[in-house]
Amino acid sequence: MEKMLLTLLILTLIALILNLPFGYLRSTTKKFSFKWFIFIHIPIPFIILMRVWLGFSYQAIPLLLIGSMLGQLLGGYFNKVKLS
Repeated sequence: MEKMLLTLLILTLIALILNLPFGYLRSTTKKFSFKWFIFIHIPIPFIILMRVWLGFSYQAIPLLLIGSMLGQLLGGYFNKVKLS
């Protein structure tokens, strides 16, 4: 049980780190443009593949979604701080 929780935490951190550069790039594009949409959705297949490969069910999706959203937001924040 503890090993699965640790694996889920690591997978969530991977989702966060994977989304950082895409959040950075997303913050430079016009909202709701094609590029903006692509930068949000490119990491999703990789996260799904890792989740399935590690044997997690759909119940892990909310935690992975939170990690992905934090990565997008932090990436955008890092871009705004750099620009200031």
